[in-house]
Amino acid sequence: MKEKVTLVVDYLQTVKTRCTYNAAAKALGVTPKELKKLLGKRRPENSWFVNTGTGNPVGYTDEEKHPELHRTKLIIKSAEVLTRNLDL
Repeated sequence: MKEKVTLVVDYLQTVKTRCTYNAAAKALGVTPKELKKLLGKRRPENSWFVNTGTGNPVGYTDEEKHPELHRTKLIIKSAEVLTRNLDL
């Protein structure tokens, strides 16, 4: 499972696009809570996973957020985008 999480993190880092916890969790077949545990500590690479309502990562300080987090308004909200693009 950790390999799949790393695959998603690397993908989001490459495309520099936010993704909701719900979409990523569904694509990985886990709950959003489990996803947060799998991500581990807060760091810029993990800040691409955001809350659906706010568009921001939950509990992250400004220093923990990726500097390009808001470079686009686009947020991946569908698990299908990840499953299609990453062959999950």
